Amino acid sequence: MTDVSAATSDPPGPEDQGRRGDGPLAGLRVLELGQLIAGPFCGQLLGDYGAEVIKIEDPAGGDPMRRWGHTDGTAAPVHWSVLARNKRSFGCDLRSVEGQDLVRRLAATADIVVENFRPGTLERWGLGYDELSAANPGLILVRVTGFGQTGPYAGRAGYGSIGEAMGGIRHLMGEPDRPPSRSGLSIGDSLAGTLGALGAVAAVVERASSGRGQVVDCALYEAVLAMSESLVADYAAFDHVRERTGSVLPGVAPSNVYPTSDGADLLIAANQDTVFRRLAAAMDQPALADDPDYATHADRGRRQQALDDIITAWTSTLTRREVEDRCLAHAVPVGLIYRAPEMLDDPHFAARRSIVDVEVGEDGTTLPMQAVVPRFDRTPARIRWAGPPLGDATDELLAELDVDADTVADLRRRGVIR
Repeated sequence: MTDVSAATSDPPGPEDQGRRGDGPLAGLRVLELGQLIAGPFCGQLLGDYGAEVIKIEDPAGGDPMRRWGHTDGTAAPVHWSVLARNKRSFGCDLRSVEGQDLVRRLAATADIVVENFRPGTLERWGLGYDELSAANPGLILVRVTGFGQTGPYAGRAGYGSIGEAMGGIRHLMGEPDRPPSRSGLSIGDSLAGTLGALGAVAAVVERASSGRGQVVDCALYEAVLAMSESLVADYAAFDHVRERTGSVLPGVAPSNVYPTSDGADLLIAANQDTVFRRLAAAMDQPALADDPDYATHADRGRRQQALDDIITAWTSTLTRREVEDRCLAHAVPVGLIYRAPEMLDDPHFAARRSIVDVEVGEDGTTLPMQAVVPRFDRTPARIRWAGPPLGDATDELLAELDVDADTVADLRRRGVIR
């Protein structure tokens, strides 16, 4: 067996802060052990905010997300460029004894470890919290899984789609006369990654007073459940089960998508009493605001369909631009249903740099992608680079761990590292 047990070096010093980023989390080191979306999205957010994120990848091909996503057949998918931005790649076989030892030593230099394997996997590899924190009691371990670390379902395999189903959002998506639908995005994975990142930051704040790390247990289905408003409470209090309602929320009117004469679909949201009064004026029907059928939020909610019919009759006679201009002139919230082309062509997106061009090739090729959200006025966060090549940081990190050249060559020859 190759010996990789040399003493761990100190964490990178001030000269490495540029690599670690310059956002509000600059100075934090994160090891990302997960794959696909939920755990890596947590890592993406932490990297976006300035943390140094070291992504541990299987040397034999890396994260499957390198190959997932749309492509026209002439180039590789680009989802990886977004999801792995601001990360450095360390090709390391977690199933090998040597690879496990390297990860334990890297964990001794880290603030946060993120993983999204099935519960028990890290423990089988000797990488459970007890092992990782033995030399680093301040370590925070974020565990993103389908069902959490405890409970009768903990050992089940779980994807974001299953979490969406159990967390309640799938039942509410789609039209009432059709089976449950889904979002066109992996919303369950992203919610779990978001709450995992929030939990990591909360644990870092707590560590400042206690000096101790902890495990942050984030279940996909609970992340979705956390966004379910009063869904459970409504049932417990009133025996009410929420059902699919298509493009509207029951009792919230007007707030829907309305057609225009030139074929556009505009979303108008004017359910608050004062805003509805402004919409009625924009429609040249000010009396609607005083009509007892529509005067209050509750009245409009009870006559939602009839009110939508009145608004549709109005928007259908005007172009998109005419409806927008009238609504904006009366401070009524209005917006086109955007796709990527509209986002890239919108002057507000451009003015705020909501979409930024990130270099993805040595020839200077760039790729537009969403910017970091939210914004920080004193410690601005940024995208420093797109998703990296597999193993781009391997040699540098092994040098940091004082692994000698002969050992590196041997590990690489046997596929332990890349």
